[in-house]
Amino acid sequence: MSTVSSSPDRHTFQAKGYIKRCIEKGEEPREDYLNMYKSAKQKDIDNINDPKWQINNLEYDLRSTEWILNKVRSNEVYAQNLYAAMCNNEFQKLDIIHILRDDKWSCSWRHSGGIIADMRQSGDYIDWYCSGIKDEKYNTTEVEMTEEILKRIAITKQFVGESCVTEEIRLDLKKLGWVVIDYDDCDS
Repeated sequence: MSTVSSSPDRHTFQAKGYIKRCIEKGEEPREDYLNMYKSAKQKDIDNINDPKWQINNLEYDLRSTEWILNKVRSNEVYAQNLYAAMCNNEFQKLDIIHILRDDKWSCSWRHSGGIIADMRQSGDYIDWYCSGIKDEKYNTTEVEMTEEILKRIAITKQFVGESCVTEEIRLDLKKLGWVVIDYDDCDS
């Protein structure tokens, strides 16, 4: 069995925010509410160990294939572009049985962000969620353009909108054995 990449921070963003709000209000966090996030984490662990979950599942293929994990971990732009490709798209395994059955795989924007966090072994869905939505207006009178900010701007300018599939991502998914169905080609 292949190792499935996971982030230790997955399913923690909302729980941490809830705890912080409770502390600010001087209240004790409700255990039943926190258990909801613990059960999401446990479900992910259960899925990873379930051979049925691994079948015809793009998430499993992405989280267990070393060459694509290396690309996502070493290149923030590539990671964001893969996140964006998973949003609002359907995928099909290049396998005659799955094609004949018209089996498809898709996920929500949040889940897509979580997959990228798991692949990078860092963070949670919120680190990628809505990353394709950007405001390209920077007012240099309000913000001092440090070298760090300029580097960040250069990186995020390479991000693509949710549902866009770059040629590199399309080719890598095909190499992985998947095709994107009726996608928005954002390489122009």
